[in-house]
Amino acid sequence: MLKGKTVFLTGGTAGIGWECAKQYAQAGAAVAIVSNDAAGLKEAMNFLGTQHAGFLGDVSRAADVANAVKATIERFGNIDVVHNNAGIAGPSVPLHETSEEEWTQLFEVNLKSIFHTTRYALEALKRSKGCIINTSSLTGEIGQERHAAYTATKGAMNALTKSMALDYAPFGIRVNAVAPAGVWTPMLRSWSAQQPDPANIENYLDAIHALGYCPEGDVVADACVFLASEKARFITGTILPVSGGAELGYKR
Repeated sequence: MLKGKTVFLTGGTAGIGWECAKQYAQAGAAVAIVSNDAAGLKEAMNFLGTQHAGFLGDVSRAADVANAVKATIERFGNIDVVHNNAGIAGPSVPLHETSEEEWTQLFEVNLKSIFHTTRYALEALKRSKGCIINTSSLTGEIGQERHAAYTATKGAMNALTKSMALDYAPFGIRVNAVAPAGVWTPMLRSWSAQQPDPANIENYLDAIHALGYCPEGDVVADACVFLASEKARFITGTILPVSGGAELGYKR
């Protein structure tokens, strides 16, 4: 589905990002991962092989993103897909308990990183008539208790996705987002441990999905491969729920 394409993927060494990296590669793409996790990046490259590339960097820093984009183009010739997946979730508290430093970091990593990748990769995407995928969250649409700052970043990401879709459609660039509900990742495990009743959180996360279980990240990766492919050639500005029907109403 993606043979001959190059995917520039942020935060691709764990969780949803790692599942996407593996499935992009399996679909035939060359994958360039940007991550601030040196050990995870080394492990990912050992698994994926030398036909792919990893760049150590902080997506909240403009220079790191610019350098990674440049290196990706030098290595692979162009960029066809930018997948903005890097993100952080903490703290799991109401807004008034969020520190200024935590608020700033959330917006720097979850949102400003998209500003950086778009600025530096846009010309390449114009050449390839490529696409942008943002990893959002269902919480950006419906909210979530004890998670105000995080949900604010995802709500902003959804609005940004739609505006970017309009701005870049004249260049043949599609922009979409995926919006999971619960997905078992290291980030979700960390969030679960911060909840008032962590012992019962797994049952809760199974129950909120209409399909009856909280999935692994491969279900999101399947959707991302589709959005990156020509099969999604007439889809743009969409916030695609990959949520097992959780948005239809919590079962309890």
